[in-house]
Amino acid sequence: MKHFKFIPTLLLAVTILLVTSCKKEETQEITIERGTVTDIDGNTYQTVKIGDQWWMAENLRVSRFNDGTPLLLIGLTDPDSVWANAGEAAYTYINDSIFGNLYNGEVITSEKNIAPAGWHVPSDAEWQKMERTIGMDEADIAGAGWRGMNEGEKITSKYSQGWPEGGELFGTDEYGFNALPGGCRLHDGRTNIFNNTSFWWTNDFTEDEGWYRYIDKNDKRIFRQHTYRQYGMSIRCIKD
Repeated sequence: MKHFKFIPTLLLAVTILLVTSCKKEETQEITIERGTVTDIDGNTYQTVKIGDQWWMAENLRVSRFNDGTPLLLIGLTDPDSVWANAGEAAYTYINDSIFGNLYNGEVITSEKNIAPAGWHVPSDAEWQKMERTIGMDEADIAGAGWRGMNEGEKITSKYSQGWPEGGELFGTDEYGFNALPGGCRLHDGRTNIFNNTSFWWTNDFTEDEGWYRYIDKNDKRIFRQHTYRQYGMSIRCIKD
């Protein structure tokens, strides 16, 4: 009889454990709050709230500062030296700008604002705050190079749609950031056209260099470093 009394007790314990586990999973679900914002060219972008920050969920593709001043367009058919030696705010794009434009550092450091009214290019600290929100360990936040565990996957497009197959990266897009491979243009004018990387400027610059973030299809983490202002990178704006 003791044997038969034990079975219901065991089943009850298992049931309680399962219910408790389900409740824990429910409380860990992330609610994604979305909106939109429109730039001076009339482009409308999806936006997403991550923690208490509002981010664009798409790369910027505007061709003017928000006071109407045009940027210099340097196309891929122009000599690489034209990009490398540009001393003014300039942009380019690859793949018909489906992943947004690539901007040089002169755009970021200009007194004019490239972001829509009420928005700005995020600082390095604002990127760090977002990385903290998505789970990056505090010990890694201020590091340079590859940092974290799988935070790159957490902000990459679902199932890495838009990225090439293969590699380590497999996007879960848990926070709605929807990172896509905008690529970059190097300081000497050469361009990555293989759709396997994402680079974003911050607004933290010294005289010659600026801090940026980078995701690669062959890594699950987020790269942090600084480099020459002649690079061309994407921009994700953040709300003031």
